[in-house]
Amino acid sequence: MMTTATSARERMKAAKTAARSIGLLTDAEKHDALHAIAAAIEEASDDIVAANASDLERGRADGLSTALQDRLRLDAGRVAALAAAVRDVAALPDPVGRVLDERTLANGVQLTKVSVPFGVVGSIYEARPNVTVDIAALALRAGNAVVLRGGSAALETNAALIGVMCAALAARGIDPDAIQTVDDFGRDGARELMQARGLVDVLVPRGSAQLIETVVTESSVPVIETGAGVVHVLLDASAPLDWARDIVVNAKVQRPSVCNAVETVLVHRDAAGRIVSPVVAALREQGVTVHGDASVAQLADGVVAATDDDWGNEYGSLDVAMRLVDDLDDALAHIRRYSTHHTEAIVSEDAASVDRFLAEVDSAVVMANASTRFTDGGEFGFGAEVGISTQKLHARGPMGLPELTSTKWLARGAGQVRE
Repeated sequence: MMTTATSARERMKAAKTAARSIGLLTDAEKHDALHAIAAAIEEASDDIVAANASDLERGRADGLSTALQDRLRLDAGRVAALAAAVRDVAALPDPVGRVLDERTLANGVQLTKVSVPFGVVGSIYEARPNVTVDIAALALRAGNAVVLRGGSAALETNAALIGVMCAALAARGIDPDAIQTVDDFGRDGARELMQARGLVDVLVPRGSAQLIETVVTESSVPVIETGAGVVHVLLDASAPLDWARDIVVNAKVQRPSVCNAVETVLVHRDAAGRIVSPVVAALREQGVTVHGDASVAQLADGVVAATDDDWGNEYGSLDVAMRLVDDLDDALAHIRRYSTHHTEAIVSEDAASVDRFLAEVDSAVVMANASTRFTDGGEFGFGAEVGISTQKLHARGPMGLPELTSTKWLARGAGQVRE
């Protein structure tokens, strides 16, 4: 188990110490450690689900939103999926030690640029126990220690998961201090984590726009910003009805609480007469409330009048905003105004419109004729993801193993000195 500590800072110091040995683990050792973690999670499934039930009961009593309850909830199937994700990460190529560049100087000094672990990765997130496992697994596979702040809503679930993972590491002779939590120090622990420059090398926030803004604004630790998901789907003039209906319904309904779920549907006015009513009907059949502008309300039954606030709203629920746009320029202008630069999609058979949309939309992932739900590290083949970065430095889009490494130059000489 992890070292008992009297302060969050002591936990982070322990993680910093553990990072030295974690960074030296071989590919095989990291692979075996992750398989041990996956097996331990499966064996402890009943205990993890029981801890999660306590968190859910407390969350309902405290008025936790339906969307956050969905993100928080673990059952036997979801626990099994956590273990499977860990094994998927174990199967990925080792990101450490990759040769990224090689050159020999005129004086004979040989230079090699290689990938190396960050050291200690921190993460602040809310009501997402899957993140606890995903980030720990990815961090370890990339040779890093990790410090987690998962929030009060998932306190018992995260404690159970971290205890299981630490015990699995210890059983393999690996320093269990490599996985730390500051949850039991509450908001003070979160503040300590944000100010732990020198102990924590990089911090990844995941959650609401407010949480992310707080971390970006208040942290002295370098932050990789993951953004809220005000995600758009444009149904272009040439959009086939079956593609439009299936993509929008999947993007909204398959898991409405996640950041890659569609929140606003834009419909080209030339396609509105044939698309709006059946798409709205399909959404309503799945329990979705459509918040539409006046034009949408005239074309379909059961539409709730949209307000200005709806266009920038990340619902995280079975709600979606819908408005008509005059043309592609109008759609692009709307996206520029309201997008959080996460994921946007166009449904169209017009190659010129598709190419222009893909080129001009400035988001981490831009899609044509596919559900926005594919913006995901697992779907992209990363095994799991640290988060979906909406910034432009170091990493953008779903972040997997390579994004949890840095680089260093190795220089090998034979007595050369600079003239």
